[in-house]
Amino acid sequence: MKVLVVSDIHGSSYYAEKIKEIEERENPEKVIVLGDLYYHGPRNDLTKEYSPMKVSEILNSMKDKLLVLRGNCDAEVDEMISEFNLEDHILMEINNKKIYFTHGHKYNIENIPYDDFEVLIYGHIHQGFIEKRGDYLFANPGSIALPKGGTTNSYLILDENKFILKDIDGNVIQEYEV
Repeated sequence: MKVLVVSDIHGSSYYAEKIKEIEERENPEKVIVLGDLYYHGPRNDLTKEYSPMKVSEILNSMKDKLLVLRGNCDAEVDEMISEFNLEDHILMEINNKKIYFTHGHKYNIENIPYDDFEVLIYGHIHQGFIEKRGDYLFANPGSIALPKGGTTNSYLILDENKFILKDIDGNVIQEYEV
């Protein structure tokens, strides 16, 4: 199964449109959004083309492919404009790997959950990476809208036995084969 993973849209309709373009180009079976959908939060500047309602329209148009997590900037009221559920975490098997998806403000590379998994994928820090530590693989798609720490706007593709971090134009930043 091919899966597209994005995170931290923070209300940018410009980058929500980019998600649709990436989805059309990559053609995944599922799109997993790791949270922080609509609001920029107190520590972030306003995103490019800040329009939370337009972001909800764009995401709602993709609802049949979406699995969405609640981030630390998402609230219960956001579910009123979302035609999909916001989950606290998702634990699922993809390509014979047990993968734990979370936003990252609670569980991350420094604080792993006590569930049976092989891969932990999280957002929140706005910096994409793929790293093997001990028995676990950790991956972060970075932020689609607000990259930090000198990183670029990015996303993650899970395809067969590969984890691929790409910039929004589809160029490979990092790849890991399991």
